[in-house]
Amino acid sequence: MSAYIASLISVIGINLILALSLNIITGFCGQVSLGHAAFYGLGAYTAAYLAKLGAPLPLTLLAGMAMAGAIGIVVGLTSLRVRHDFLAVTTMGIGFVFLGFVRKQKWLGGELGISGIPGSGLDAVTYALLIAGFAMAVLGFSLWIKQSWMGFTFDAVADDEDAARTVGVNVSTYKLTAFGIGTALAGLAGGLYVYFARIILPDTFDFVQSIAILTMVVIGGTGSVWGVFAATIALTLLPEVSRAAADYRLLIFGAMLMLVMRFSPGGLAGLVKRKPA
Repeated sequence: MSAYIASLISVIGINLILALSLNIITGFCGQVSLGHAAFYGLGAYTAAYLAKLGAPLPLTLLAGMAMAGAIGIVVGLTSLRVRHDFLAVTTMGIGFVFLGFVRKQKWLGGELGISGIPGSGLDAVTYALLIAGFAMAVLGFSLWIKQSWMGFTFDAVADDEDAARTVGVNVSTYKLTAFGIGTALAGLAGGLYVYFARIILPDTFDFVQSIAILTMVVIGGTGSVWGVFAATIALTLLPEVSRAAADYRLLIFGAMLMLVMRFSPGGLAGLVKRKPA
């Protein structure tokens, strides 16, 4: 396997984890989040800082997940009383707060980020396969949630919170569960990214990145595991097809998002006319 293919597999795997993790929050539980890149960044900065201190890869990944998941639950707590547009604005604000914080912290590298991060100890191909393994594990976990009692309860909360409460569902608990799981997995993606890039910059985790992740979910079909899987791979490979696609990536993503919302609100999953898996 060439270094280029290994790099491409790594990027696809990280993007899959990010898109599937947001799908748990937005697709399964109906909680719109426009600040998912912040939790990606929390995992990355936590893992990078510990790696610089000499911590081993398993510990840095777990710490990144724990940090992102804990902050995700805190954000979930502050968002329990808001819905729809207000929730979207609240989560978007989290992303700006995160960027503002890391850019002012000299111990986190400020605007220059963190560089000189130690390697994972694995060669590029082996590490790419490790990332792919984590991505497949998250895919399987998402499918399990979708078909479990937890997934059915998430569906009830997403469809109508008030109706769910009347039948005894603790809506707050399930919202926090979705936020905790989704943000922890985003933290895992951040930790994996650290050892892939060996350098992290604040701009990697900006609002544009949050929109890119959301685009993968919406185009795939919110709530559809396989739809998000297909859309993520397609949108990740798109810039590799031509230089023009890479230069106008955001413009193309935006146009695709508008077309999907206008002609197929169910995304790719809606086009195949079957219930999303």
